[in-house]
Amino acid sequence: MTSFSAADFNPPDNYLINCGSSSKLSIENRVFIGDLTKPRFLKVDSSSKSSPISISNPKPSPNSPPIYNTARVFIGGSTATYEFSIKSRGIHLVRLHFSPFNSQNYNLSSAIFSVSANGYSLFHGFRASKYFLREFIMRVDSNTLKIVFTPDGGETGVGFVNAIELISAPDNLILDFGVMSLENYGTKEYKNISSQILEPVFRINVGGLKLTPFNDTLWRNWIPDDDYLVLESAARKVSTNHAPNYKLSGASEEVAPGNVYMTAQEMNQNNMSGLSDFNITWNFPVIDHVMYLVRLHFCDIVSIGLNQLYFNVFINGMMAYKDLDLSALTFHTLASPYYLDYVVRMDHSGPIQVSVGPSSLSTSLKKNAILNGVEIMKVVNSKVTEAGSKKNHMWVILGCVLGGFAVLSLVLVAVLLALRCWRKKKPASESIGWTTLRVPGGSVYSRVTESSTSPHRNGLKIPFEEIQFATNNFDRTLIIGTGGFGMVFKGVLREGTKVAVKRAMPGSRQGLPEFQTEISVLSKIRHRHLVSMVGYCEEQSEMILAYEYVEKGPLKKHLYGGKSPPLSWKQRLDICIGAARGLHYLHTGFAQGIIHRDVKSTNILLDESYVAKVADFGLSRSGPHLDQTHVSTGVKGSFGYLDPEYFRRQQLTDKSDVYSFGVVLLEVLCARPAVDPQLTREQVNLAEWALEFQKQGLIEEIVDPHLKDQIKPSSLKKFGDTAQKCLAEYGADRPTMGDVLWNLEYALQLQEGQPTTETDETSETFTSEISVTRIVARGPSNVIPVGDTSDENLGKSTSDVFSQLVTNEGR
Repeated sequence: MTSFSAADFNPPDNYLINCGSSSKLSIENRVFIGDLTKPRFLKVDSSSKSSPISISNPKPSPNSPPIYNTARVFIGGSTATYEFSIKSRGIHLVRLHFSPFNSQNYNLSSAIFSVSANGYSLFHGFRASKYFLREFIMRVDSNTLKIVFTPDGGETGVGFVNAIELISAPDNLILDFGVMSLENYGTKEYKNISSQILEPVFRINVGGLKLTPFNDTLWRNWIPDDDYLVLESAARKVSTNHAPNYKLSGASEEVAPGNVYMTAQEMNQNNMSGLSDFNITWNFPVIDHVMYLVRLHFCDIVSIGLNQLYFNVFINGMMAYKDLDLSALTFHTLASPYYLDYVVRMDHSGPIQVSVGPSSLSTSLKKNAILNGVEIMKVVNSKVTEAGSKKNHMWVILGCVLGGFAVLSLVLVAVLLALRCWRKKKPASESIGWTTLRVPGGSVYSRVTESSTSPHRNGLKIPFEEIQFATNNFDRTLIIGTGGFGMVFKGVLREGTKVAVKRAMPGSRQGLPEFQTEISVLSKIRHRHLVSMVGYCEEQSEMILAYEYVEKGPLKKHLYGGKSPPLSWKQRLDICIGAARGLHYLHTGFAQGIIHRDVKSTNILLDESYVAKVADFGLSRSGPHLDQTHVSTGVKGSFGYLDPEYFRRQQLTDKSDVYSFGVVLLEVLCARPAVDPQLTREQVNLAEWALEFQKQGLIEEIVDPHLKDQIKPSSLKKFGDTAQKCLAEYGADRPTMGDVLWNLEYALQLQEGQPTTETDETSETFTSEISVTRIVARGPSNVIPVGDTSDENLGKSTSDVFSQLVTNEGR
């Protein structure tokens, strides 16, 4: 395996201190100087009752580095400071070495003490019972760095340190953009991670050997992943002899050495008894209930061509990155390093769980997932109260008041100037985290559509300037979602319309086909239970869609993992009925119908009144012609919701949506994800697990505990039967969305225990709005069985029962 020498990196600040010594020591071509030599880094507070002393280990170990043979000891009642002059402000590494030994007067293994750096607490109440290295990554924006050691326990307390390292790090080690906060309801951008102090807890070389500081340009240790694999048989180690291509990646040798990117674990299909859908999972135990930065390193060393490897990444069972395609993120190169950063809040003791598994975009012959490295860093951000802060309190307040007045004055002047210049000058285009791709003659999409004469489509065009205004020039604080396509912003148009703005990232896989599909579908549909498109923008090589803003967001966050209050059973039935109406309209409201292809709880949004709206039509397809039974197409969708028959035969029908909706029904009932890799193998897949209970007549045992005593048995039975029919293995055995809708409405009627009369809105696509009154007579639950599509019953379900109209041209 190739070795990378640390000598290649020359940091401006490079202090290596051998504490308690006056001699120099050379360790792996690095020279540590004693803290008793000049210049003196150790400063003693004049008010201290005693001075720090130096001691030597009377019985040094022949196997330990000599820097651990001496120590600087701090006696209770005193505070000592190591002060370093900073040549280059920015990110620095601070490493503190501790190796307790017993001397004639001191037992260092019982020492308890605290340490701070420039007023920020690194740790407190620390006791080193064995060799310990604590490393911190922090930004230093001053000309000095002061590291203060304070013994705990008053005058009898003792603290110590054996060695200190202070090293400048490259600016790209910790970046403020591209860091995502992993929340229960999805991901959002995390700001200013570089302003936090980070303490590495795990640094893992996945699939490789232990790497010593000699193999790392920042002198770090990387350990193998074997002890953290949950199921070793699921993984297979792979490696390459070719050095990674750093030139076209977002990483560098300082982010992670080449040896990390030259090894990996991949899915071991041979050991999993023919299973193709499984994850590789690692558990990393943590005990502190704080935030952690999880950095995942990737390098595609297993593919022989571009766009062959698609996989999903999970952290703590939540989707961190869906359909990850490394070649698309590294400018279409292989073996090019890439890393992802996520901030994860731990409200309980660990472990932090990392999983990679196959994507639904993978073909059955190319299903794979890889991971090359993992770093887990604890976020340390507590400020130490400094002496004299109370004295300056009034001055701080006065300064804030005067400063605020000055800023307000400047803002008023700026606003007046802006209003005067607004009509004269258009705002410059800016991008977030990427550069807009400028194509001669306009964007790719504009060349496709500029000849279009559709007045409806042209009427939906929104100028880029208007999008900039609505999103405050794509202000990151307005981000409400993100994915492989790019980011979604909350915005307000000039006339006051709230919108959700989806801005495709250049080079994203969603790209042109999905952009065109969404415009094509959304420009011709208008329905209460479908998210409507406000407009689109195709200027300056941008692909931007603006939708109606749906206040309460995805259904998923109201079912599990979020902080929203639990939905009642009636609310859940109403939501399912609304989503079914939207899908039923898609399937039957046009000559060929429209198949959504990505029905899931994150694509069902709730407005302020909890009215369901189906969203995200980027994967939608027109249904088969009247003389056809299916559409032949590549498999797309989401893992856990994908129709198995569609996956096997690559033949798409509207029954594929029905299957996915069946999974959603179980999510609603059980309040758990479609796939949860943290559970046992029997429970991982919601559909398989829940159907076993349904078939045994034990569905009530897996109902969301929040619904206990809310659901009438007859309503639960009808709902469970409906979900079971939706999840039939073969599409021919599944009901239509019309039948599903009827049964859900009947389940609601059974829950309420009385006939229902209701007037619903119909699609605005029709020439006139017609209201249909539904009066459903009570009867046994098998009046119209799910899946019974006889002409007689189908006629009843579409004319007498539903409030949704089907055009004469519908299927």
